[in-house]
Amino acid sequence: MSTAAIIVIVVVVLALLVLLAVVLPRMRARRAEAQRERELERRRDQEVQRHRGEAEVRGLRAEEAEQRAQIAAKEAEVERAQAEAHEARASLHERGLGDDELLGERDTARTDENTGDRDSGRFDRTDDESGAEGRGSIASSTPAGEYEQGRRDEARDETR
Repeated sequence: MSTAAIIVIVVVVLALLVLLAVVLPRMRARRAEAQRERELERRRDQEVQRHRGEAEVRGLRAEEAEQRAQIAAKEAEVERAQAEAHEARASLHERGLGDDELLGERDTARTDENTGDRDSGRFDRTDDESGAEGRGSIASSTPAGEYEQGRRDEARDETR
């Protein structure tokens, strides 16, 4: 071989070595950067999953708390309505309009008998009839008892 061919071979080999010396670190840096990006992406995905899981749990807790709050609001409405009912009854008693509740149905019947205003028509009930139907002493406090009392009062007024 000639000296020129050997020099060309040596120059080409040296150029390849320089090229490898420059390119290899860049390739390693790119590979390391790609690996860091993959690791960062993996960590991001983990954080996204963790935060979404936490958001779901907190959303369920918030929903449960809202339901408890709705129940508490309904209970408060019931309590308020009961308080208003008691206040209305107190007002009736203050004005003397709730005396029939205080006297009860039997006392009212006795008063009617004593005054002679009580009619023995079809609207009257005896104690046996009310006991047989299981309405006894609570009949005057129920809507059905108030209805029957109203019917009796109407019948009494018609006979006058």
